[in-house]
Amino acid sequence: MTDSYSKQQRRAAWLTALGGAALLEGCAVGPNYHRPPAPRVSAYTEQPLPGTTASANVVGGTAQRLVVGQRIEGAWWSLFHSRPLNDLIQTALANNPSLLAAQNALLAARNTARAQEGSFFPSLSGNFQAARERSPFGAGSTGTSSTGTGSTGTPGAVTSGSAPFSLLNASVSVSYAPDIFGGVRRQVENLQAQAQDQRFALEATYLSLTANIVTAAVTDAALVEQIKATGQIIAAEQHELNILHRQVVLGGVPAANALTQESQLAQTRATLPPLQSQLAQERNQLAAYEGVMPSQFHLENFKLADLTLPRTLPVSLPSALVRQRPDIREAAAVLHEDTALVGVATANMLPQITLTGSVGHEALSAASLFTPQTLLWNLASGITQPLFQGGTLLFKRRAAVATMQEAAANYQNTVVLAFQNVSDTLLALHYDASTLAADQIYEQSAEASLAVTENQYRLGGAPYTAVLTAEQTYQTAVIARIKASAQRYADTAALFQALGGGWWNRRDIAKDVQTCCGVLP
Repeated sequence: MTDSYSKQQRRAAWLTALGGAALLEGCAVGPNYHRPPAPRVSAYTEQPLPGTTASANVVGGTAQRLVVGQRIEGAWWSLFHSRPLNDLIQTALANNPSLLAAQNALLAARNTARAQEGSFFPSLSGNFQAARERSPFGAGSTGTSSTGTGSTGTPGAVTSGSAPFSLLNASVSVSYAPDIFGGVRRQVENLQAQAQDQRFALEATYLSLTANIVTAAVTDAALVEQIKATGQIIAAEQHELNILHRQVVLGGVPAANALTQESQLAQTRATLPPLQSQLAQERNQLAAYEGVMPSQFHLENFKLADLTLPRTLPVSLPSALVRQRPDIREAAAVLHEDTALVGVATANMLPQITLTGSVGHEALSAASLFTPQTLLWNLASGITQPLFQGGTLLFKRRAAVATMQEAAANYQNTVVLAFQNVSDTLLALHYDASTLAADQIYEQSAEASLAVTENQYRLGGAPYTAVLTAEQTYQTAVIARIKASAQRYADTAALFQALGGGWWNRRDIAKDVQTCCGVLP
């Protein structure tokens, strides 16, 4: 009865200690993280921009309408309606090493956070030991007889000792450190914020990869068009040179005209190798995006005409941008991490309590190991309070506060740069559309001027230098128009990237976002 009552007392004391510790875990020291509010602005540019861009009757000249609040597709690149482009991106998403590294970094961060959550619970361990021992004295013996004679009757003789015996011990130990001041909770909060950091670092990698592939494909197509146009100009100039050679032979024109044309032709041909080199390097870059070696990559020529320029483009509200941009969400997660570390540093300055206990049995044989007579137990508690560490803990907390303030400033800077990025992109959409419209007129005028000048020269009404000038002007106009067309596609990709790329609307991460980081409001 007494033994049963003492067991109940011990159990009640243990439960009371755990319950008291749990009650003390009501709050965590240190500042609580709150997501910074969105900037109180209603526009991206100083002056309102037209709702529709200029148009031109050339490739990439479609007028684009900006729609505020329009949904951003997760696979936004599909709006270009290019099967080769879609295939490139799908292959890259499956094979790109940077994306794979970011995925594994996220997995590691999540598992690290889950591992730290184990500190919320008591640690339980089991132990079993078996030993074979021999004592120099008999069990319970003092080593000499009470009469001063040994077991043989010889005065002062020492006994020969006991026989070897086995000692078995089986026990279970429990250790628990109550999180009274929330130090563990702040550590877990920090690691969960690190997982969010990696989550949005992954999205930033995903967005950069897809946007870079679109831009590289557009650049590839533009270079192919420039090489083609340069080849046509070279052919025309060669044809003109052949005519001049015949005229020189017949004495109709001076030889200087032919020499001047040869110089012009050589100058035009000199522009071709840099374009070819740039095209080769662009394809090497695409190979890297695809995760393969340059020698393993083959790409059929893209054509700008095969890409459809979206007629409507989304423009997110400024208040939504801070929730959409992966780099802003990543900076917010870093601020969350550093805020939690202030709590960790604060908790390290406060008392730490530990509770330990063990119960087990120790016996000389397996048959009697778990009998009531072999029961062993202990229950202990301890408290540790740092008293003097040369200011280490104090200055660590001050450093944590300074790091948190640094993260807050970096967050604000990220937001400012993001708004600048969107503003720059919107301005580029409008001005580059106007540039293309002007370049279209420029090319048409240069082509007509060249034709008129050549006729005048054949009729003797214009010097040959006028022909050369008209040829150079036309060549410049053609290349400018091709570049302006490509820029319209690049601007469109840049807008989707600047607005966050619609990652929250991707089907492959919808469930993941809900369980890990929360959906967008």
